[in-house]
Amino acid sequence: MPYLEQAGFGSAALIRTFDLRYDLISALVERWRPEAHTFHFPCGECTVTLEDVALQLGLAIDGSPVTGVSTFAEPAALCYSLLGNSPNDDESNFLGLKGKFGHLLTNATEGELMCAAQVHIMHIIGGVLMLDSNNNNVHIMYLPLLADLSNVRSYSWGSAVLAMLYHRQSLLS
Repeated sequence: MPYLEQAGFGSAALIRTFDLRYDLISALVERWRPEAHTFHFPCGECTVTLEDVALQLGLAIDGSPVTGVSTFAEPAALCYSLLGNSPNDDESNFLGLKGKFGHLLTNATEGELMCAAQVHIMHIIGGVLMLDSNNNNVHIMYLPLLADLSNVRSYSWGSAVLAMLYHRQSLLS
């Protein structure tokens, strides 16, 4: 948790502990208007803002943009160089490494703890904040941004999450 806090993902790591009201989520999805990025209610319109993202998710909304290379010649080599481990497939999606770091020993080294934090942040990005259509993949392009956990907080992760929300909603319409 200290490494997640250092990276600015401490609050986002707690999102999975909330009970979701699927009936409320369904009602909101029905009222979403992608062309205006607003929810339409009988009493007026409402939208998700950067301030909402900052307050509710605890993510930075200022700083460097979250960008990256979308294809890698050898994604497994990138994972291995940053984490000391790599996924079993040659896809450019980050799959399966959470299980490899899920059970750390009590005498884990600082390096192992940092790698586990990086893997957990990747899981938060792909499994909570910026879901793909399968809800289980996260693109490896985010991994180089996590190489130095003390620098992760300098990126505008909240802006990236909001942009992804708008982008995904426009694809659904």
